[in-house]
Amino acid sequence: MTYRIPILGLFLSLGLILASGCTPQVATRGNLLEDYQMKEVLPGLDAKEDVIRKIGSPTSIAPFDENTWYYMGQRTSKKGIMDPEVTQERIVVVTFNTEDGRVDKIVERRDGRDDIPIVQRHTPTSGNEYTFIQQLLGNLGKFNAPEQSAARTAGGDN
Repeated sequence: MTYRIPILGLFLSLGLILASGCTPQVATRGNLLEDYQMKEVLPGLDAKEDVIRKIGSPTSIAPFDENTWYYMGQRTSKKGIMDPEVTQERIVVVTFNTEDGRVDKIVERRDGRDDIPIVQRHTPTSGNEYTFIQQLLGNLGKFNAPEQSAARTAGGDN
């Protein structure tokens, strides 16, 4: 009867520890802008420095147009050993006027992203494909040359 309480406490603590492993781990990556932050940027009034001060530096700048800035962010949730699941994602595009450098427009892209399938083909290469045993036993005898003097191998002292 005296062992019942410690054993019950042990099982209860073990159950709580195992249940805490199922709580999701939430991670935020990139610059996930909120609605109020987007409203702070005023088209026609704010310059690039103002945008950086209000919502931070961009995640990416368009490679061929430095007047287009991208703010990308996502929030993921992971439970246990499962793969992370995207719970929130936002891509905001800020474009600047080329003449005066002021914000032209700020829009949120809603078309999402495309899933690109992974191709399972292999690129052929030249040469031989050896098995592990062929690689292991392939060099036996190549390095067991008869003893020679250094002068003989250099071509002198025939």
